Amino acid sequence: MVPMSVTTRFAPSPTGYLHLGHAFSAFNARKRARDAGGRFLLRLEDIDPARCRPEFAAAIVEDLNWLGLDWDGPVRVQSEHLAEYRAVLDRLAAQGLVYPCFCTRSDVMRELSASAAAPHAPDGAPLYPGTCRRLSPRQRADRLGAGERWALRLDMAAALRPGLFYEEAGEGRIACHPEAFGDVVLARKDAPASYHLCVTHDDAVQGVTLVTRGEDLRPSTDLHRLIQALMGWPVPAYAHHRLIVDTDGKRLAKRNRAVTLRDMRERGIPPMEIIERLRAEAPPAP
Repeated sequence: MVPMSVTTRFAPSPTGYLHLGHAFSAFNARKRARDAGGRFLLRLEDIDPARCRPEFAAAIVEDLNWLGLDWDGPVRVQSEHLAEYRAVLDRLAAQGLVYPCFCTRSDVMRELSASAAAPHAPDGAPLYPGTCRRLSPRQRADRLGAGERWALRLDMAAALRPGLFYEEAGEGRIACHPEAFGDVVLARKDAPASYHLCVTHDDAVQGVTLVTRGEDLRPSTDLHRLIQALMGWPVPAYAHHRLIVDTDGKRLAKRNRAVTLRDMRERGIPPMEIIERLRAEAPPAP
């Protein structure tokens, strides 16, 4: 069930140039909003200081303008709102729902390798074994006092709320099982907040009523729904679309060096040709 008043968003990370898969996601979100007489927003998810670069952020705006995919209102840039994410973490900490984790990636993999099987979360990440959750208050205080670097993890056992669900366009009510993610990281050692926390916060703050994104992000919806419940935020509807693939059937991705929109522009491909392809690929409204 799609909300009567529709606000959608396109929220790329400026870690590279946009490709056709990004354009499809932006086109789909904008089309759903415009068809309903609603709003389409642009957000730059740039909280990863090691990978995000200003030139990629500028290129996102340039590429969308070239395609004629205009948006409503100012661009929200996540790195300008770090205090807001910190406030969310403070609220969760006050409820006893997060704890500091001092483990490195190698620590986690070492402990998992010692078990008979290494369980994984729905998004493919290794399931954290809860090492630092078992630390005593004194042990945590000593390690914090020693200046060890730490991340913040959600204590899933304490945070879990039963009966969560979301509405998926064309499918109806979908039950959520966020416990499958285990104690996820909500603030990384090298970044002030995680994707899961920031995206859920921003959707609430910006009044997003319909989250449109690729099918690859669908498993994360269960976890986002839990964060919404913990924070008392509104619950948007969701519409996960299929992914654009290359001629070999592989998903278009920056890491696979997919042909970018910038490449297409330099080759003289007119933007309307790209838009017509995206229109043909777009799913019908439910």
